Amino acid sequence: MSREVYIIGSDTTKFGKFMDLSHIDLTKMTVEACIADAGVSKSDIQSVFYANGLWGYSHGQHGIRGHLAMRAMGMDGIPVTNVEAACASGSLALHGAYKDILTGLYDCSLAVGVEKTVYEDKKKSMAAFGGYIDTAHSDEVFAAWDRWSEKYVTLQVPDGLPERPRSPFMDIYGYQARWHMAHYGTTQEQLAIAAAKNHYHSTLNPKAQYQFPLTVEDVLNDYIVSWPLTRSMCAPIGDGAASAIVCSETFLRTLPEEIQKRAVRIAASIFRSGEDKDLNEKPSGIETTAKMAYAKAGLTPDQIDVAEVHDASIIGEIMNLENLGFCQAGEGGAFTESGATKLGGKIPVNTSGGLISRGHPVSASGLAMINELVLQLRGEAGARQVDGAQNALCENAGGMILYGEAASAITILSNEI
Repeated sequence: MSREVYIIGSDTTKFGKFMDLSHIDLTKMTVEACIADAGVSKSDIQSVFYANGLWGYSHGQHGIRGHLAMRAMGMDGIPVTNVEAACASGSLALHGAYKDILTGLYDCSLAVGVEKTVYEDKKKSMAAFGGYIDTAHSDEVFAAWDRWSEKYVTLQVPDGLPERPRSPFMDIYGYQARWHMAHYGTTQEQLAIAAAKNHYHSTLNPKAQYQFPLTVEDVLNDYIVSWPLTRSMCAPIGDGAASAIVCSETFLRTLPEEIQKRAVRIAASIFRSGEDKDLNEKPSGIETTAKMAYAKAGLTPDQIDVAEVHDASIIGEIMNLENLGFCQAGEGGAFTESGATKLGGKIPVNTSGGLISRGHPVSASGLAMINELVLQLRGEAGARQVDGAQNALCENAGGMILYGEAASAITILSNEI
């Protein structure tokens, strides 16, 4: 007999630059709000999965992070598992909690993602992300991308562009964007249209790090980070935390009816290691993960009503529209330009503002994406609500080993419980 798994509590803090808040402060903020949202008590939580990647980098806390954070909340004596998968860490925490319920080991589990990436030294903030590639062979990784680019990318970077501080991933995203433009005819303006769309969505989200609109021209005129990507096409550094409480159907039926009505079912949770394929090789790791999730949920791409996708830079959104089956390969730019991914369009994408506007505190991002979709399926997303949303998809990826992501996660949610 299969078990169903439900999200009964969900929260994200506002993302931003919070030098005065600690990892434990941020943990308390989101967990207390999540417990209140679920209508349960701390004593109901039977296991915890705690996602964090950089607490050791910034403060030397290389181990027992979740144990410290939970003890500070008076939640010791229960199993706490620390997890990390770069930008997919929050999704891995949710996947761990999901499996605890799915296997019948526990009936109520908490997933938490917490990150601080803002330091007084901006170069230190940017350098932190270097730990999410193969650090022992980082020179070889970038040399391989250089060789790949020379072979497959005919679009050259304009001369005379100034160097600016950036995470090493932005150079890889620049390679990917130039390949997509050269291979499919995607334009820089289409990238800007996608970014402006997400910046607009963020104006409707009080938890977003950025809450100001940008026109397509504003995005294009911003300074170049890694051509053709401008600053407005890339996620900012920031701090924040997000969380979710999942439970079994047996536990759900013990809760008040108003909590049961707000529950969201996890129709699929697929977490995989990435595949070392370059962009010319199909299917991509994300496409394979998505197909597995659709099969598990018994749904097709055209049955998804709203999606949150990983846009650490905007080229990620364009390519993943294709990988997720929302449009054909090479059509992500044109699909976006048509208005299909904006609120009111065929498949609204990144209604939260996405990573480039809502913010990207690495280990918190996956659970913040889930929070947005939970709000949408509950009908609680306010001015950014997608009418009649029943099925939602979250795509979250993390790290880079060579050409492919180190980890990929697809979660499909449904309000049909």
